[in-house]
Amino acid sequence: METVCDLLEYNARVYGQEVALIFGNQRLTYAQYVERGRRLGSALHRLGMRSQDRVSILGMNSQSYLEFYAACELSGYIAATVNFRLAPPEVQYIVADAAPKVLIFESQYTETIDRIRGQLPSVKHYVCIGTEVPQWAAGFEELVASGEPAGAPLAPPSSNDVAYLIYTSGTTGRPKGCMLEHRAQMAQAQLITEFLQMSASTRTLLMMPFYHIGAKALQLAQARAGGEIHVQRAFDAAAVLNSIESEKITNLHLAPIMVQSLIEHPDIRRHDVSSVRSICYSAAPMPVPVLRRGLELFGSVFVQFWGQTEGSGTVLTAAAHRPNGSDKDLRRLGSIGHPYPEVRVRIVDDEDHDIPLGQPGEMLIQGPIVMRGYWNNSPASMEALRGGWLHTGDVCTLDEEGYLYLVDRKKDMIISGGENIYSREVEEAIIKLDAVLECAVFGVPHSKWGEAVCAAVVKRQGRELKEETIVAHCRTLIASYKRPRYVVFEADLPKLPSGKISKVELRQRYAATSALREIVT
Repeated sequence: METVCDLLEYNARVYGQEVALIFGNQRLTYAQYVERGRRLGSALHRLGMRSQDRVSILGMNSQSYLEFYAACELSGYIAATVNFRLAPPEVQYIVADAAPKVLIFESQYTETIDRIRGQLPSVKHYVCIGTEVPQWAAGFEELVASGEPAGAPLAPPSSNDVAYLIYTSGTTGRPKGCMLEHRAQMAQAQLITEFLQMSASTRTLLMMPFYHIGAKALQLAQARAGGEIHVQRAFDAAAVLNSIESEKITNLHLAPIMVQSLIEHPDIRRHDVSSVRSICYSAAPMPVPVLRRGLELFGSVFVQFWGQTEGSGTVLTAAAHRPNGSDKDLRRLGSIGHPYPEVRVRIVDDEDHDIPLGQPGEMLIQGPIVMRGYWNNSPASMEALRGGWLHTGDVCTLDEEGYLYLVDRKKDMIISGGENIYSREVEEAIIKLDAVLECAVFGVPHSKWGEAVCAAVVKRQGRELKEETIVAHCRTLIASYKRPRYVVFEADLPKLPSGKISKVELRQRYAATSALREIVT
């Protein structure tokens, strides 16, 4: 199978009467799921859609969202997703950049879309999911019902056609649309299926947002294996525990902050979680103390995938998670694993020269799961893919046995007094304090050193902790020049929808260091 279209048609033939999708009280078989995708694809064709035209969607996780994906996958349209947490001007920028002919949106975003309609010249038709449909839009269910079960009268997509246009978080400027081809997404689905040992008997629970490549990749992997895909609108620890117990969930996909929320839920030991065979974590670094507590509760079921919207390339398998092993095993709990089969990795300096083992540098990857490039942005594409390698922007080290360790994002590295300071190293030191629930380290301006280390810390409920205690603790674990000069306590840390902490927001919040108290110990 070379395309997602091939996969969906195969599933309709082989697993037609088996349950494919569970969302709330709704259950669809594979045959029903594919038929609804075909009908929607046909209806969109009547609205003027043709192969490789874009369809955009703004909504939370739902059955309709996956049916939108299916329609595009079967008909060769490009599914262009939009982050539902964005402000109207940000939504307008992404939709205008993708230039879709059709925009599908949930009714809760009607006001947002109505506000920006005049600035979306490419959009000829609006489609609303929900019962409250504005006069200027068509109803989603009515549109699906109007389509033909045989689908759109188009040639099926080819393996090098673009399947998805998924936008980056925009942490270094405007979001960029990553063009992801059918063949690359099928290659990723195969690898995930193998590493998570998915089969027609596994049941995967998804709550990460579907506009994000992580959730889509796991959904596609489970579809490749057959089996059931359980969908939740958003993450809720209690709802996840209830679903695991009632639906006998076998596979989970969680950001590290979600893993932490789950294992610290007061009712976790009251739930039967024995059905869980794998917990895939990704999207942000996993604090080793959190991982060790998760292994105690769930057993050896954790698998880490490293990736970004632009490409994917490494895995730390369940077998490599050894919390009771040697010092080397314990150190590897903090790694992002080995490269996938067929993936090549280099660690380079700023001039793209290879550097020695153990030295930090930017990770470059080459392999089957890399974007074609950025939509409407040739200069950024050439920069990211120069020399035939994806420049990930992640600073990593590589050990003698091929394990990779994520040190920092290149843009998050702090340069203080001419010394490079990697935020993750400082975060790993701080999180070892029992009173710390969560932390983020970032650079702020400093009149003497250029930049200084600032730590934003969330304390555990009911625990006392002083700024000087954190700094003194860090001095026992890392070099003195790496210690935080400023510590701020927060009730919560700002998050991106992927679960990553928004250090851009933190840097902006504390750019005026005159409001900060420098700690001298």
